[in-house]
Amino acid sequence: MKNSSPAVVRTRMAPSPTGEMHVGSMAMLLKNYAWAKKNHGQFVLRIEDTDKVREIAGAVKEIQQVIRDYGLDWDEGPEKGGPHAPYIQSQRLETYREHAEKLVELDKAYYCFCTKERLEQIKAEQKNNKQPPKYDKHCRNLSREEALTRKNAGEACVIRLKVPENQPVIVNDLLRGEIKIDSSEVDDQVLMKSDGYPTYHLGVVVDDHLMNITHILRGEEWISSAPKHVLLYEAFGWEKPVFAHIPVFLNPDGKGKMSKRKGTVSARSFLEKGYLPEAMLNFFMILGWAREDQREIMNLAEYIQEFDPSEVSLKSVVFDLQKLNWLNGVYIRQLSIDELERRLEPFLPKDFPREKSTAILPLVMERLVTLADVEELTEFFYRPIKLDLQLLLKKADALLVSNQLMAVIKKLTDGSWSVTEIEKQLRTLQAEHDWHKGQFFMMLRLTVTGKKATPPLFETMAVLGKDLVSERLNDALSAINDL
Repeated sequence: MKNSSPAVVRTRMAPSPTGEMHVGSMAMLLKNYAWAKKNHGQFVLRIEDTDKVREIAGAVKEIQQVIRDYGLDWDEGPEKGGPHAPYIQSQRLETYREHAEKLVELDKAYYCFCTKERLEQIKAEQKNNKQPPKYDKHCRNLSREEALTRKNAGEACVIRLKVPENQPVIVNDLLRGEIKIDSSEVDDQVLMKSDGYPTYHLGVVVDDHLMNITHILRGEEWISSAPKHVLLYEAFGWEKPVFAHIPVFLNPDGKGKMSKRKGTVSARSFLEKGYLPEAMLNFFMILGWAREDQREIMNLAEYIQEFDPSEVSLKSVVFDLQKLNWLNGVYIRQLSIDELERRLEPFLPKDFPREKSTAILPLVMERLVTLADVEELTEFFYRPIKLDLQLLLKKADALLVSNQLMAVIKKLTDGSWSVTEIEKQLRTLQAEHDWHKGQFFMMLRLTVTGKKATPPLFETMAVLGKDLVSERLNDALSAINDL
């Protein structure tokens, strides 16, 4: 069943500049982007930078750049502005303070003056008693007069949510339906810290409401926070958005949530490894969701047209690198040679003969899994090769690298040095001497490239050129004779 949606759909992504964007976050961003675009709505980028201790210099710019490098963009947010600016939380502190104070006035929140030492002592006692860590509500029942007096006297304090006691908290999840817990399980969470910065929970709810976010598509790790957010919406008297908590990616080995312990997981790192952004997006599209016709290759426009978050699987999916490699290869082979050369530019070594790129690249295109493979697949065209003489001798004896073979090569003039003529002369030579076809041509491949697996042999020889092929044949013959 397709999910019904309001007339105006607004989604958002709110990364924190405390590190590189996780590949799972980019996949989640794609879902939010696609759902907004499908419904002719807006996708908002918001930067949640209230954790100044962990913030990394330059991370905000990098977040924006990697989103664009993946071929996506935002309608409102940093650099673009919009009707709900600013879109960076550290520039919205007064807004959070006003809303937190409003909750205090409504008796939905309260000032807490407990010291760090007292809170740590409570936590230690609860741990010893095998109790879940929760604030003991010590300041909850302070009179308003006493609390204001202490606050106005300069005593450090935070603002905590006054969680209603013993009442059901219901989270309506687009994928899971109704999630119901008792409010006794929810802590009187801190909303406003003593340094004037909001906690994540207050900031995200206030911003999502003020920015008119209608759908919150996020990872299932936020399910435990959803009751806190629902209580905040209810405390303010605001309409709640649609929540959809999407299963996380599992490590390629299927064991546990995809994490740095199992390898690099930043969205940027996959581009640096030579994966095409459009292949990455296609990969994200089919992890945990499938189109009606089950076709796996689709572009962004097709995904936008068909995607519905209510159809996402509840099962966590493995980040299948084999499937990603296959997809990337498909997309590489759809590129024109000119476009492939442009995409390869960051991966081509300095000694790559760019004047021969239009001759070399078509030969290796079929074997490229990632763009980063180009050096390994092409280096024998422009670097000295290393002969494996033992392997060479297993394929044929020295007779096969003989004056007869050299004579054929010399007979081919520069004008007749073509794929067709090379193949004709070498096949004729092999047939005349009744040499074992497989051994002969493998020997020749090893001799002129130093590798067992290469692009088509005759095309490769044509690109290498008569002089280099002759030089490598001579080197092989000399090396064999020296044994």
